[in-house]
Amino acid sequence: MIDFRRVPDRWRRLDVTVRDLPFPLLIVAASFVPAFRDHGTQLGDLPARPLDALAVPVILLTCLPLAVRRRWPALCTVLVALGFAADQLRAYHSFAGSALAFALVSAGAHLERRRYGVAAALSAAYVLLAVALDRLGSTEHLSGFATFYLVTVFAWGIGAWLRSTRAAEAERRRRVAEDTRAAERTRIARDLHDVVTHHVTAMVVQAEAARYLTADPGRLDGALGAITDTGRRAIGDLRHLLDVLDPDHGTAAVPSAGELSALVERTRQAGQPVEFTAAGEPGEPAGSAELVAYRVVQESLTNALKYAPGSRTVVRVHYRDREISVEVGTDGAATPAASPGGSGRGLAGLRDRIGALDGDFAAGPGPDGGFVVRARIPSGSPA
Repeated sequence: MIDFRRVPDRWRRLDVTVRDLPFPLLIVAASFVPAFRDHGTQLGDLPARPLDALAVPVILLTCLPLAVRRRWPALCTVLVALGFAADQLRAYHSFAGSALAFALVSAGAHLERRRYGVAAALSAAYVLLAVALDRLGSTEHLSGFATFYLVTVFAWGIGAWLRSTRAAEAERRRRVAEDTRAAERTRIARDLHDVVTHHVTAMVVQAEAARYLTADPGRLDGALGAITDTGRRAIGDLRHLLDVLDPDHGTAAVPSAGELSALVERTRQAGQPVEFTAAGEPGEPAGSAELVAYRVVQESLTNALKYAPGSRTVVRVHYRDREISVEVGTDGAATPAASPGGSGRGLAGLRDRIGALDGDFAAGPGPDGGFVVRARIPSGSPA
């Protein structure tokens, strides 16, 4: 049983010449229909001649080359023009003459090389055809020949316009694809930065502290265990990130308030004194706003470990109906801007993330020293 739903797909997989063949065959068939005999192209005003045996190859020559109008547009146009000239010189004035317009449109649309040369050759051939028709007794005035030439130029121009439109659309799609790839690379770089920097920074701080615990095996064992746990967490987060980048993975999980508490606790285990307060409940749906809030806290705690180790750090998260407010501050320590080794990518990435959600972001020295990060992240949709 034929599955008609798959017919369009099968048709598109056929060779372009096969797909273009039905149209010229339709014109051939119409050329022999009596009702179309008086609707052919008449150039030169010669007395019409009934179709004879020679008319068959003339009609076939005029129409069948349209099957290769996209594959070989120059050859198609030349052969159709020859058939059209023969049709007019023999005064058949058949419906097949309309194939010339379609050939010219296709040439304008698909001819890539020697466009001006083909156009000049066709123009010269048209002048010769007009002279030959005049010698055969044509009563057509010069204005009639000029008008028909302008019609052919118009047909070519339609094809050229289609070609330029197609090229502009292809360029637009190329730019969109490049912009999409660039945005995706930036997003991946941000996620890698957020995940790797936080865990590696915690491991470095913990390892540095472990150097001073060699005389206390119990505390040393705890410090090394914390490093191990942080490393495992980093591996788990990297695997999760790779799953998110997999197009077959589905929707990524959004960090919850409980994961924020776990993040704060891990930072405490790394030796950073952190005070954490959370107020309110996430709106429905909070979506990407919760992820961005998590990244703000994660990046801020990472910077606290790097640039203000051991300094009191305060994290405040306030959930409202349509937004999440985050504030992270450290007391009396060097700021990221004044400390060596920072790339600034983390804060810049946060600013871009929050800006994409039409939120507000600020980072700078606090009123009493230290460094403060504040973010307002819109969530949900207006009622």
